[in-house]
Amino acid sequence: MRKFFSNIVDVKPEEIRALWLGFIFFFVVLAGYYVIRPVRDNIGATYFENLWWMFTVVLVTMIFANAIFSAIVSRMSRRRFIPIAYRFFILNLVIFFVLMQFTPPGKQPWVDGCFFVWVSVFNLFATAVFWGFMTDIFTNEQGKRLFGFIAVGGSLGGMLGPLITASLVHRVSTGVLLLICAGMLEIAAQSIRFFPAEFRRSDSKSAEDTAAAEKPIGGKFWDGVTHICKSPYLFGLFLFILLYTLTSTWTYFQQSELTKVGIVDKAARTAFFAKLDLSVNTLTLLLQIFLTGRLMKFLGVTVTLLFMPVLSLFGFAAMGLVPVLTVLAIFQVARRASTFAFMRPAREVLFTVLRREDKYKAKSFIDTFGYRCGDQFGAWSYGGMQALGLSLSAISYIAVPVVACWCALGVWLGRKQRRLADAQAKRDEAAAVGDIAEPEAA
Repeated sequence: MRKFFSNIVDVKPEEIRALWLGFIFFFVVLAGYYVIRPVRDNIGATYFENLWWMFTVVLVTMIFANAIFSAIVSRMSRRRFIPIAYRFFILNLVIFFVLMQFTPPGKQPWVDGCFFVWVSVFNLFATAVFWGFMTDIFTNEQGKRLFGFIAVGGSLGGMLGPLITASLVHRVSTGVLLLICAGMLEIAAQSIRFFPAEFRRSDSKSAEDTAAAEKPIGGKFWDGVTHICKSPYLFGLFLFILLYTLTSTWTYFQQSELTKVGIVDKAARTAFFAKLDLSVNTLTLLLQIFLTGRLMKFLGVTVTLLFMPVLSLFGFAAMGLVPVLTVLAIFQVARRASTFAFMRPAREVLFTVLRREDKYKAKSFIDTFGYRCGDQFGAWSYGGMQALGLSLSAISYIAVPVVACWCALGVWLGRKQRRLADAQAKRDEAAAVGDIAEPEAA
């Protein structure tokens, strides 16, 4: 078993505890999210005509949520604000449970709309907080070796969540699924207590690093936005996420449009979405175990990062030729699996070269507001193209040059990250001999 494990991940003895805690942390976060994701997707398909305004509300909500989160980050240590964030989500789930149980049928669409907005905010913050913590705990070199395996935990959680929903959706009320998600988030909040404070250095500076790591981040709540505006690298990361979510929103609208026509029964539609998620996470798991680490190690971050955008070029071209639900389902499974298996771990490595403040504030803004900006532009543009009379096939062809620009941006980010990582390595060498310098802005 030890030999088999060593073939999957190259981990050192002092990293094992943090590796497995990260694995478990991501497992419960994604398991909880995927329990309630099919519920959100069913709402999106049911109220397809209103998706554009629901995405608008999500964007506005995300602005306020980011401001509140950055203010908390500035004043608390990471061991305090991360559990607070997850327990706030738990409280929200309990409130929605009560509303779903006791709201009159005539008011249920309002509850559904609010829940759609809330899940769209929650899913980004839940994963953004997790990956911000991982990029703070692990170095750039460790991230290349270990993030692929940590992502396996998320994939296993992503497999368990849809299985729970698919098996229970016909037996229990939707509110029960929310309580299951809440229980998993509490495990995530508890796991923070057991992470080692600082294990990346073994010299005399280790105690200083530990003390610094557990201090509040400091700064202003708007620093994340200003740093993105000043740094070409951070702005490039923002654009990368925006283009990813823009194209993802187009495929989401296509999915909602085709499933509403092809699958009439709501429960059957929820089960279909759950099975789609299960297929995605099963394929993701296989790719992460057998390919992610090897791609990152032998081909580098840039190639791993670009795998999914290049696949999307072919996927949108296929949808242009054959715009049917079966082709879309295959495209969605391949696209989302390669996102989680390849693009996400590689993209998180891009953040390991940032300063600690940017890993929480700028990264949180990019991973949440950047996502939702892409969603909003995607929703508006898709609706606009439909208003112009463009078919689903024509919209797919328009996506092809957009994805080509996204690929070019990924190449630039990969090269820039390599230069920043080399500069960081030189600073670490200088720090080892007593010449400690503050990391430069990206």
